Amino acid sequence: MEQPRERTLIVGIELTSRSHVRPAGVDGEATTEESLEELATLAESAGAIVIDRVIQARPAIDPATLLGSGKVDEIQNRIGADAIDTVVFDHELTPTQLRNLERRLKVKTLDRTQLILDIFARRARTREGQLQVELAQLNYLLPRLAGRGTQMSRLGGGIGTRGPGETQLETDRRRIGQRIAKLRTEIERVRSSRGVQRSQRQAVPLSTISLVGYTNAGKSTLFNRLTGADVLADAKMFATLDPIVRQIRLPSQRRVLLSDTVGFIRNLPTTLVDAFRATLEEVTAAALLLHVVDVASPNAAEQTAHVMKVLTEIGAETTPQILVLNKSDRLAEADRLLDLATLTHRLLGETARQNATQAALVSAHTGAGIDALLEVIDKQLTHDPVARQRFRLPLGEGRALHLLHDRAAIVSKHYGENYCEVVADAPQSIRHKLSEFAVQDGKPDVHRQS
Repeated sequence: MEQPRERTLIVGIELTSRSHVRPAGVDGEATTEESLEELATLAESAGAIVIDRVIQARPAIDPATLLGSGKVDEIQNRIGADAIDTVVFDHELTPTQLRNLERRLKVKTLDRTQLILDIFARRARTREGQLQVELAQLNYLLPRLAGRGTQMSRLGGGIGTRGPGETQLETDRRRIGQRIAKLRTEIERVRSSRGVQRSQRQAVPLSTISLVGYTNAGKSTLFNRLTGADVLADAKMFATLDPIVRQIRLPSQRRVLLSDTVGFIRNLPTTLVDAFRATLEEVTAAALLLHVVDVASPNAAEQTAHVMKVLTEIGAETTPQILVLNKSDRLAEADRLLDLATLTHRLLGETARQNATQAALVSAHTGAGIDALLEVIDKQLTHDPVARQRFRLPLGEGRALHLLHDRAAIVSKHYGENYCEVVADAPQSIRHKLSEFAVQDGKPDVHRQS
């Protein structure tokens, strides 16, 4: 039986003092309204019904309750009037603030980080994903154990109970610490296993390309379009958590590996970045990043800046990028008619200049622009470069001919009396493998025949 959706009130704070105010859009900062809109989407992705939104403008954060006392009383009245089950704050609450607000409001109280952790816990499917989510949850919980009251103490009356003993709080901290240590060991094992798998993949000359981008930018839909896979592509945030790798073929017939990873978001909790570091290594090890941007979003520039910020945090800021301007089918007709450079600058501003040398306008939903994107990828990849080569194959070398058909782009093919001459645009690895059949200056290369 499906559980009833929780009636939720979301709350934001707008700091008005000069020391806190930052212009919207600078360094990826969003307005309070935009941030609350995203929080509402997160809450709905977690299965809640957002009843209303509350914003308080104040010069500084109240260290006890985040908001002013009067605003807390107002929220308390709203809870009773609208039958609110949960209040979510668009700001990370300190342990003291969380405890005080729960006592005052008497309903479930969460902050943005807890909400994101809850969504991650719901979406993790693989053992690796579940381990990483649990580690992030415990790291978040550990400093918030204090203040649960003396009822948690194991001390009591009666024989054998007097003395210092160990409080329940200390027990909880010790058990959580032990569990965190165990999780880190298991995740390190996963990390080592991924490293072995990555080394095995790199032994074969296949470049790895990673999809990165803001959550809900359409990465999984693009992944499905490029690979023919059936990865869950949902409008909900964080529909994909676990990394997925598939092989695709480029126009040059080169094969490459494409990986889809978790989407980024503003104010991504550091506990999550740390916990998902093993997964995000797929991004750092990639030869090329496809930075997917939702061009129909009014916050495209801010979202792109946040992705760049996370890439810097994980050490992938220098990896070559292609900006994939997705959801072109939702653009206004006038924007679709603009040249790509003008459109990119209009939508993303200076953010577009960061480490992205090429851009492509696509619609993963309709398939528009996908062929052009594959051409751009082909030109950008420097690993296993493609060059035109003439091969002269004895008629008995069917395996070599099959390899050229499978891994190279055939330009022409001519049969002689006892040979087949093929001109192909072939990757370096294939040219090296078939070097004994390569024709140089009109003659077969006999370098390897000796």
